[in-house]
Amino acid sequence: MFPLVEFPEIVQRYAPSFEDVFSADAFIEFKRYISGLIVSENKTVDGINRLFVIESRNQSSLNRLVTASPFSLEDLNQARLELLARFPGTRLKPKGVLSVDDTLLKHYGQDFEKIAKLFDHVTGTYVWAHNLVTLHYSDDDTDYPVLFQLWEPVDLDKLEQGLRAAQVPLKASKEALKESDPAKWRGYLLGVWQRRQKRHPELRELYDSKLIIAQKLLERWVTTHPDLKLPVTFDNWFTQPAFCRYLDQTLKLPYVGTLAGTDRVNLKTGPTTLDDFAARLKQEHLSAVRDGGKPVFQRITISYKGESEQYFSYCNTHHIHNLGKQRLVINYRQADLSDTPTFFISNRLMWQAAGITRIRRHRWPVEVYHEEGKAEGLDQYQLRDFGAIQRHVALVAVVYSLLRVAQHDPDLRELLQRQLKVKFEEHPAAWRRATQAQSLWTLGLFISVGLAHGQTLHDVMTPLLRAICRS
Repeated sequence: MFPLVEFPEIVQRYAPSFEDVFSADAFIEFKRYISGLIVSENKTVDGINRLFVIESRNQSSLNRLVTASPFSLEDLNQARLELLARFPGTRLKPKGVLSVDDTLLKHYGQDFEKIAKLFDHVTGTYVWAHNLVTLHYSDDDTDYPVLFQLWEPVDLDKLEQGLRAAQVPLKASKEALKESDPAKWRGYLLGVWQRRQKRHPELRELYDSKLIIAQKLLERWVTTHPDLKLPVTFDNWFTQPAFCRYLDQTLKLPYVGTLAGTDRVNLKTGPTTLDDFAARLKQEHLSAVRDGGKPVFQRITISYKGESEQYFSYCNTHHIHNLGKQRLVINYRQADLSDTPTFFISNRLMWQAAGITRIRRHRWPVEVYHEEGKAEGLDQYQLRDFGAIQRHVALVAVVYSLLRVAQHDPDLRELLQRQLKVKFEEHPAAWRRATQAQSLWTLGLFISVGLAHGQTLHDVMTPLLRAICRS
């Protein structure tokens, strides 16, 4: 990547919103770091540091921003959310949706603090990774993370001691697993911990599972937004009885969860899988359509991100195994029901298929954020310290949010379009490329001005080449 001769316009424009979070020296490093996350192909501290010509500094200064700077992650996140709230396009809206999801930040090797061997559902293998849990906001105009937290592996000694202190009995026959099979011992302790929480609420503080992290993120959301009862949506992994009950009974939030075809619905004829239930309804529907009767699956249309989408939906209230009474929606995309159905549930028993489907559709942006965040460096760190990794993740969230704000800033759009003579697409990746193009334009202008002032090409290029080649 070409060197930077000044901070990109997007950084110059929005960085002042974060100035109070940092000391004077750390604020300069903050601007350097987020500039590099946007522009550089190499998102490591070394790769970012190599970019700078005019603001050239020792790499250790940039490294200290994430390893030793005492800035508050909470203050940084609050400044980020306040910046988003200043623009109508990125402001929280009554029809917004919250979604919960997690993603693996994969690495080769285990020389990273609190890294763990975790199952990757995409590849079907176990990989070394950190796990990031995100509470994401989405509406038809924008989306961005509001809160997030890195999962930490369980401390087995702490867990065992806590269980014993709560007088939870542990089987003596399982003790040998500590030495013979640590993985099974871990699974056994976690199983006991999970089952005994209802009787011993204090056990919850011994370990933050992904579900508990999600609950705590939502607790923080409700505390800071008591009057904004946005619905929460999530995939099949998070659609677990304890999590759904917590949202419904404790936080009083509406939710839309996701079921698998193997999940069971309790009918008058007995329990059956959702796949079998959908197949039965499909046959009833096709027969009704053939005979001129009322179709089982009704055509619905929803609006998502400014586009209309069509589904064929069944919606009714049913008893779902382990989840109790729920509003169940079964959706097909094809009019002949030839595609694979999807299954959604909600604790709002009066909601209809269109509303439930629209809310569930807004779960997709959190996956897009995790993928685009990785393009901005979310998993491209070489930092070993867990606190430094947390800071890096928070700074990537800042970058993603700046790119979202830029989409809704007409003054910045006009400036860059006038300078670059291009039209920008409406997604963060396009604005990242626009920032890279603007930085290239600035580099070209730097060279042109140098030549116009009588410098030789060699004189102009020497500091640029040095920046590229220095180790």
